[in-house]
Amino acid sequence: MAFTLEDIVQRFGGEVVGNGSQRVGSLAPLDQAGPDQLAFLANPKYLSQVETTRAGAVLINAADLAKLAPSESRNFIVTPNPYAYFARVAQTFIDLAAPKVAAGVHPSATIDPSAQIAASAVIGPHVTVEAGAVIGENVRLGANVVIGRGTRIGAGSHLYPNVAVYHGCKLGERVIVHAGAVIGSDGFGFASDFVGEGDARTGSWVKIPQVGGVSIANDVEIGANTTIDRGAMADTIIEECVKIDNLVQIGHNCKVGAYTVIAGCAGIAGSTTIGRHCMIGGAVGIAGHVTLADYVIVTAQSGVSKSLSKPGMYTSAFPAVNHADWNKSAALLRNIGKLRDRIKALENAAADKPAATTASATTGAPSNSSNATDNPAASNSSGEQA
Repeated sequence: MAFTLEDIVQRFGGEVVGNGSQRVGSLAPLDQAGPDQLAFLANPKYLSQVETTRAGAVLINAADLAKLAPSESRNFIVTPNPYAYFARVAQTFIDLAAPKVAAGVHPSATIDPSAQIAASAVIGPHVTVEAGAVIGENVRLGANVVIGRGTRIGAGSHLYPNVAVYHGCKLGERVIVHAGAVIGSDGFGFASDFVGEGDARTGSWVKIPQVGGVSIANDVEIGANTTIDRGAMADTIIEECVKIDNLVQIGHNCKVGAYTVIAGCAGIAGSTTIGRHCMIGGAVGIAGHVTLADYVIVTAQSGVSKSLSKPGMYTSAFPAVNHADWNKSAALLRNIGKLRDRIKALENAAADKPAATTASATTGAPSNSSNATDNPAASNSSGEQA
């Protein structure tokens, strides 16, 4: 289905510059778009591509449009944030193109008689819904999804194949969970019951029952193979509009504030609180029992071992360098203790040197004075000899 530019502006706002009757039916990059496609400019360094693109129209902001030479052959939708505008239009195109799936329960699904499933829900092949679970309106459960006893899935949510949501969890409305994710697995809680030292040590680890749940608010998206552990006693909490990438581990009793984004392979240990509007980079590790303030940014591969109480950007990772240079740096790191001791010794020696020099000058003054007449240079300087 294609839309005119005027249709798009009426739905999403903005201003048409050019032919409002131009029709577009899909989106594409500037350098690949054709006459029936909509492109966007989000970075001004690609402004030259706007001059040569074949796109039927380009999403652009007013400042970048002003840098272009006037043209009657190009069409634009002017908006303050072309990238966000592109995302909204793309959602519409994808929703319209998606195949319609009939509501109902697949014959191979296993549904406990006490579970409540809305008539508009789509329950795929081999899905399991346990006792007391509630599945809301327009929910889609992909093949092999497991919903534990007493769990609630809010309206409009979509769980892709092989997602497991354990018992006693709550998912809000329009939550998206991608394939293989696990929500509500046991937190990593074990009490030490060892006595003795070395080979004489006896005892074991005692498992701490994890009796809390996981509470996920509206409009959260969770990536493939991500795990969110249930709380030990209270719930692990994910607030509204949080976006979590693939392969992320969130430990028990954590709280992730609204609008925070967490990139892939991050690991967050238990009982950690992350504020609102934070950005956690890929492969970041956050220790347990720490708190991050609102608006904190942690760059990729950083390790956070203590609380960050102020907004801002934090980094602790080593960027990649030439292998030989890294080896040299590593050698220096191994010797940094010795280098520190040498610097300390030099500082101490420098601190003692002025005192020694002053003492020498004081004791030597009379001797220099008595020899002045025997020194021609001294006599010349005093003017006693020509």
